Amino acid sequence: MHACRNFLPDGRWHFQHGPIDLVIQAEGDRTAVAAAHERAWQRFEGLLQELVNELPGLRAPVGEATSLQGVVAQRMWQACHPYRKGFITPMAAVAGAVAQEILACFSQDGIARAWVNNGGDIALHLAPGQSASVGVYADIARLDAAQLRHGLLLDGQLRIDSTMPVRGVATSGWRGRSQSLGIADSVTVLARTAAEADAAATVVANAVNVLDERITRMPAWLVRDDSDLGAIPVTVDVPPLPRAQVLRALHQGLEKAQEFQSRGLIWCALLACQGEFAATRMPEAALAGLPARTEGPAGAVSAVHEEVGSVFA
Repeated sequence: MHACRNFLPDGRWHFQHGPIDLVIQAEGDRTAVAAAHERAWQRFEGLLQELVNELPGLRAPVGEATSLQGVVAQRMWQACHPYRKGFITPMAAVAGAVAQEILACFSQDGIARAWVNNGGDIALHLAPGQSASVGVYADIARLDAAQLRHGLLLDGQLRIDSTMPVRGVATSGWRGRSQSLGIADSVTVLARTAAEADAAATVVANAVNVLDERITRMPAWLVRDDSDLGAIPVTVDVPPLPRAQVLRALHQGLEKAQEFQSRGLIWCALLACQGEFAATRMPEAALAGLPARTEGPAGAVSAVHEEVGSVFA
């Protein structure tokens, strides 16, 4: 298994190595962009092996201290450390931490904007005066082939300006590629870094939960034999639930997100579950691109093509 890269027709790059799947785009001086792409590829080639070398430690619960050595491994641990009172391993931040590491190759003079999307967890570089609009797609279950062909019908947009303390966007939920203890279709978090957004989204999504015998849960290792969650039950199917239960689950998740926001761990969070939505307080500047909706926006991240490329989680 070797790392591979492909230049896409729309000007983006696709880097892939095992479970790491990146879509990268950058804007700015042509020479600077080309050099940054090459640096990113050189950094990417050995990144998976670095993580594999420390996999036992990365799958261990986060405690007060760590013996992890690699810069990405330490970043994963640091992003998860604020949540150590509950069960969490550094793997909760792996996608965001990897995206952040590759994005660092683009954070230089001559690059106006850049973004690295790792399966829906996005790291952003914005030079002064630049901005990006992140589209919000609430429920992956709605997605069909027609939307993929003709364009997503977004639930709204969030504008991230270079002056805002946001350079990471991440989404978690039981429908995604990562495992979740909760029933959220999606929880999207904006934070200072992609690793921090990734860890927080995982914890908030776990909190969107209710006990109902109709919800199917299985030990994590039975769902995926390499899971860091071991025998902890993870959600594998959620049938339609009474609205009162859905709202109760969302309220629990929202309380958790509001706590993290008050502690300065996240900038904002958007939660979606079975057609119901909740969101933390957000500055008006970020909401400028959102349509008026009585239920509020939330959900899995896609990025509007003309703003931050065609990315989707």
